[in-house]
Amino acid sequence: MASALDTFCGQSYGAKQYHMLGIHMQRAMFILMTVSIPLAVIWANTRSILIFFGQDPEIAAAAGSYATCMLPSLFAYGLLQCLNRFLQTQNIVFPMMCSSGITTLLHVLTCWILVFKSGLGFKGAAVANAISYWLNVTILSFYIKFSPSCAKTWKGFSKEALHNIVTFLRLAIPSAVMVW
Repeated sequence: MASALDTFCGQSYGAKQYHMLGIHMQRAMFILMTVSIPLAVIWANTRSILIFFGQDPEIAAAAGSYATCMLPSLFAYGLLQCLNRFLQTQNIVFPMMCSSGITTLLHVLTCWILVFKSGLGFKGAAVANAISYWLNVTILSFYIKFSPSCAKTWKGFSKEALHNIVTFLRLAIPSAVMVW
């Protein structure tokens, strides 16, 4: 659904309505966090759903445990997609590369610690993913807030982001279906 930001941010940037990029990003974040709630409920019930569809109970239990541990990643991933598209529209890619590089290096260490040293096994891998996504979101959020490169496009949070949600959804839903 974040793909809709490519269109909305691109149009606003081209029209030199720079402040609208931040508004569009906030709107997308709100929508993606809202959509993530029912997805989180599904993920939290993965074991039961898989058993209902005839999956082996042991496999269903393992998949359910993994999905439950991945829940924080779901929300971070949605935010990360919004931040990336916001920056890409402005052709600001170096900070994304640096953030991804830092996150990747730390992910290797975090994954090794959580999978092997803590004894969490595959659950540790899910927790490591969540930590890495949230770290990436945090780094990019600080960049957007404090960088002069985003001064025109990020003016802080605004209630204006809660307007035109239906218009955003009209493009976001078909975009999501197309990517799926």
